[in-house]
Amino acid sequence: ILSAWQMFNDFGADGGPAAKELAPKLDLTKAHLSSRLGMALPNIEVKQVVWAIVALKGLGGLLFVIGNIFGAYLLAFYLVVVTPILYDFYNYGPKDRQYSLLLTEFLQSIALLGALLFFIGMKNSTTSSKRNLKKRTPKPKAA
Repeated sequence: ILSAWQMFNDFGADGGPAAKELAPKLDLTKAHLSSRLGMALPNIEVKQVVWAIVALKGLGGLLFVIGNIFGAYLLAFYLVVVTPILYDFYNYGPKDRQYSLLLTEFLQSIALLGALLFFIGMKNSTTSSKRNLKKRTPKPKAA
């Protein structure tokens, strides 16, 4: 929630520091995907991507804190989409300083995704067990 708030405050007219960091990585990802798919992808405004990130992190974080499963789904979607773009350790060699920093951040994001999936699983299992308890009717005792 705090990082979303900081991104919101730093946004400015050009998208802020988040847009400056994201722009080259987004262009690289777009070029890679268009070469793999064999077709040109539409132009993506970096400011809109930053707004989407702020919305996913902010709304997902608030809903997650109050225990809503939809917030966990929003945060998981954010991590699945943004983590490979932001932490592109695969574009560096193992001896580069940037490689170890990005790999560490990538692994932390994957750990957070695992925790969110655990939360989603636990929330779903408790919801289904509550439904099963309501469906059961007590059997009348035979006299």
